[in-house]
Amino acid sequence: MHSPLPRLAFLAAALFAAATSASADSAPPKERVQRGEYLAGIMDCGGCHTPGVFLGKPDKARSFAGSEVGFQIPGLGTFYPPNLTPDPETGLGKWSELDIIKAVRTGVRPDGRMLSPAMPYESYRKLNDADALALATYFKSLKPVKNAVPALAGPSEKPSAPYLAVVSPQ
Repeated sequence: MHSPLPRLAFLAAALFAAATSASADSAPPKERVQRGEYLAGIMDCGGCHTPGVFLGKPDKARSFAGSEVGFQIPGLGTFYPPNLTPDPETGLGKWSELDIIKAVRTGVRPDGRMLSPAMPYESYRKLNDADALALATYFKSLKPVKNAVPALAGPSEKPSAPYLAVVSPQ
């Protein structure tokens, strides 16, 4: 059986090209941004990617700006949910909408690194092309927030910030 990923990538690229061909300076359609906001809400993106969420005090002024608390997964390391705002230094500012779509659907960043297994990209892979583009457009439309999250730590490295640990039963 052939993987649907090449076809999905082609469709996403075609949809992206069609959506952006009108003018590089034109704002994305309001309806697409609203749909992306809706999707980010029901997909609970802010449930991991907002500072303070895991401490019981979400910082709504910095929604989607990444978390200072990570996930430690045995044998893999400690991962901190990254900044999803379009800040060019600490967020998705240098990513294209197609880069975001690929990461959400496949779990692969533009630099080739895999996202944390805590990111449910296996489920998000099922987003249709219009919804994937809407989500990416929404993240690109946010106010950039400069917020560098702690660096990931490998399985034998000491994390530099608080984390939640996944513990296997004995």
